[in-house]
Amino acid sequence: MARITLENVKKSFGKVKALDGISLDIKDKEFFVLFGPAGAGKTTILNNIAGIQVPDEGLVKFDGQIVNLVDAAHRDTAMVFENYALYPQMTVYDNMASALRSNLYKKDEDYINKRVHEIAKMMSMDYLLERLPSQLSNGQKQRVAMGRALVRMPKVYLMDEPLAHLDAKLRNAMRTELKGIQAQFGTTSVYVTHDFMEALSLADRIAVINEGKVVQIGTGDAIYDLPINEFVATLMGDPEINIIPGKLSKEGSVYKFAMKGSGREYELPVDQDLFAKLDTLGVKNVDLALRPQHLRYSFESKPGYLPCTVYSYESIGNKSVIVAEIGGQQLRMIAPNGLRVKIDQDVYVDLDLSHSLFFDSESKDFMARYNEAEIRRIAEPEEEG
Repeated sequence: MARITLENVKKSFGKVKALDGISLDIKDKEFFVLFGPAGAGKTTILNNIAGIQVPDEGLVKFDGQIVNLVDAAHRDTAMVFENYALYPQMTVYDNMASALRSNLYKKDEDYINKRVHEIAKMMSMDYLLERLPSQLSNGQKQRVAMGRALVRMPKVYLMDEPLAHLDAKLRNAMRTELKGIQAQFGTTSVYVTHDFMEALSLADRIAVINEGKVVQIGTGDAIYDLPINEFVATLMGDPEINIIPGKLSKEGSVYKFAMKGSGREYELPVDQDLFAKLDTLGVKNVDLALRPQHLRYSFESKPGYLPCTVYSYESIGNKSVIVAEIGGQQLRMIAPNGLRVKIDQDVYVDLDLSHSLFFDSESKDFMARYNEAEIRRIAEPEEEG
């Protein structure tokens, strides 16, 4: 397998700057996910690792060796594309065997037969080997595309949104299968996705990419619980995190948060480490962030609950989302299915501030959160060695 290093990689297409100084260190045998919105530069990073594209500036290294001028065929990578890229005239068996019949990686037919059947059985598609791609479902085609990459056992597997065209049930099953395959083969894998659930479930580490830059790198827990800024916080989670603008003030040893547009001031639960950090930062205008599961609601007035109106109610599978509105501010909450909810009806909302994150309202950068030290200990484990 291989350790992959990108050092200040830049790539432009005409006047469009696709990559703007990308630096990554992907460990040997790591499942590394490139995550971000469409157009962020994720696929361009993958193409530069594969050798399909060459950086305008910067270095790409495999195990410390510079490979900028090594063509794609000689980098010993296998790529799985979103569109499957199967040979339509070949059977599943021949599609999977094609890489091992190439001049560069040629093996004898006995080895090819053994290897293809081994991978096909592992991926539960050995009964498909004599079919043509036109006789396969999308899920089966994607298995063949991944199987074709696995038979060769390259240094690096590169996967560009391989599950994007699958239905939700199959996508979940394939996520589990992919992680199992990676653990079994001990491969270095780089995976591109814009789906935060895929990123969280698959990755050893995640790099959040936006506008051709690395925004944050860390474990899934670290990025979810300790987002470096509001952009990352809003990417991670469905429903999206609530960003509530307001102002901090201090009376004696107690901090208070005045929620903009509500006329309501909340006394923050005591957390000495948090308060000490807020003292040091000295920022007054803040955005308080709360995940939807940390808001409570009632359709009857309760002491301390904020009077709002229902903006929308949506059922999304095994749960529902209530969006409440007050003074132009929308608050998203998790609710059970089957509620009888009408648009514009009264709803009363309570904020569980003991789970709050705080961002600077101007820079949008992370400031602090409750129980931060313990969360960092769990979310950012010390690296081995």
